[in-house]
Amino acid sequence: MKADNFDLNKFYNKAYDWIILKGPNVLIGIVVLIIGLWLIKLVAKWLQRSLHQKDVDPSLRPFLNSLIIITLRVLLIFFVIQLFGYELTTLTVLLGGLSVAAGLALSGTLQNFASGVLILLLKPFVVGDNILAQGQEGTVTSIQIFYTIIKTFDNRTVIVPNSKLSNEVIINISRQGNRRLDIEIKFGYGIEYDKIVDIFNKTVTKCKEALKIPEKRIGISALEESGYKVAMNIWVNAHGFTDTKLAFQKELMDNLKAGGVKLPGMTD
Repeated sequence: MKADNFDLNKFYNKAYDWIILKGPNVLIGIVVLIIGLWLIKLVAKWLQRSLHQKDVDPSLRPFLNSLIIITLRVLLIFFVIQLFGYELTTLTVLLGGLSVAAGLALSGTLQNFASGVLILLLKPFVVGDNILAQGQEGTVTSIQIFYTIIKTFDNRTVIVPNSKLSNEVIINISRQGNRRLDIEIKFGYGIEYDKIVDIFNKTVTKCKEALKIPEKRIGISALEESGYKVAMNIWVNAHGFTDTKLAFQKELMDNLKAGGVKLPGMTD
């Protein structure tokens, strides 16, 4: 009985000492944890509104929100553990080692991930833009965190890693809304230049896709021994550029033939 009473008293004494020494820290840690979680909820609501007001890409909002909130919660837990009186040196070293190992193993994936975030934030192109990148020309149909999907004009689906798009040249064909259509044709010196200009102007006037602003430009681009070249620049909508070019060239050729103008290679 005495041994049991002694052990029980010893346990009570240790518990009392622990409560005296650690109790205030534990109580403060619990209070900090509760208040911290409440503040993080407020930050989450504010962040959601802020991302919406700043017109951040909808596919990026949930990710950024989750990333920031999870980071805040992890930092809060580490802080509370320190308030409890536990040293985190060993845990910090272990987490650091695991982070380095994971970073080396997933370096390519992480690079694509970081590039995807930059593309969604900086918006060098958006869904619906026509771009030329990695030797592929087409319409952007989807921008994901790790890759971007491009549908080419011949109906191929091209999946490009985001790291390739963030580190190399991208030509955004449709960003400005319009494109310049350049046409150059060679004529013999026996054909009057004014007649060519008149036919060009009539063709542009009949073309519904041709924009009035910026104004078209027509002129002699080269003088050669066998003839001269006439160049014309007109502006059209960026979307549907190829269709407009094909139709316009067909109409121009028909008008030249109807006007009695012989093109190179034509015979009677």
